[in-house]
Amino acid sequence: MAVAGITPTASWLTKIRKMQSPGCRLCKKAREARGESTDGLAEETYGHINSAFCEGMATTVTAAHHSTWRHLYDSMHAAQKPKSKLKFVTLDKESNMSTLWQLEEFLRICSKDDLAKKAQDIEVTIPVTESQKARYNTDPQSFFVNRFWGRRPDGVVIDEARRSVYILEFKRSTDRDEGFLEVKEAEANEQHKSIIGALRAAAPKWFFEQINFVVGNRGSVVEGDFYTKLKKLDVEEGKKDKLFADHVTQVFEAHNRVIVSFLQQVQGGTRPSTEGSRENIGHNVHVWGERERNTRL
Repeated sequence: MAVAGITPTASWLTKIRKMQSPGCRLCKKAREARGESTDGLAEETYGHINSAFCEGMATTVTAAHHSTWRHLYDSMHAAQKPKSKLKFVTLDKESNMSTLWQLEEFLRICSKDDLAKKAQDIEVTIPVTESQKARYNTDPQSFFVNRFWGRRPDGVVIDEARRSVYILEFKRSTDRDEGFLEVKEAEANEQHKSIIGALRAAAPKWFFEQINFVVGNRGSVVEGDFYTKLKKLDVEEGKKDKLFADHVTQVFEAHNRVIVSFLQQVQGGTRPSTEGSRENIGHNVHVWGERERNTRL
């Protein structure tokens, strides 16, 4: 359904005249439960139900993101070359910048004060979002530094011997357009530009790079990009193929969990049973094709 673009969202059902409004049914239900107006609902598209902006899907989508990433992060760590000096720091859970700069290996890069000063210069150039305005208005003097210390990359890898640090970020993205990888790469780099910029300014003798892993919410994984990043993180050559196959499986399973949750909520008592296989659809982009049928819970 997802690859063919016929997932039964309100947007698609409206196009084929099976519904009268493309507004999100799950957001509407959440607003009604709070006694709020249902005017101006977001369009219930495939992209919307795969985002945290959908009130009915946010928890499922976030869980799908985290489970896919933790599996990949742990797998890359386990598949490292035996002599690799890279240390995967945040194996148990994500850590914000403040927590990282309590660790000895990071304090040896630069002091917390030096990093805070460089971060302030960059953070003030980044707009204050609507959700951040209350905090900004409460304490505008310390807001920007505090925002920096609260930034939380998905993963951090350090090599003290080579004075190198990799900031890792994982993104699930709409993959209808061919350039989805480049779009999401740019978004991820913008998200952490203050981290990379401040580190480079505070510790010029060190090397800092952001590595982004992007997957499509229809199951796409760009093979060449994925293998290039595995090489940077010292993954053993003989383990790359299995790691890639396992990762694509995780991506598909995350997609399946999201769709099951959506259909359970909008159809009430039915869920999709899926069978599928991974397929290279050209340009070394892999997707999962699926056959779906409704079965009673």
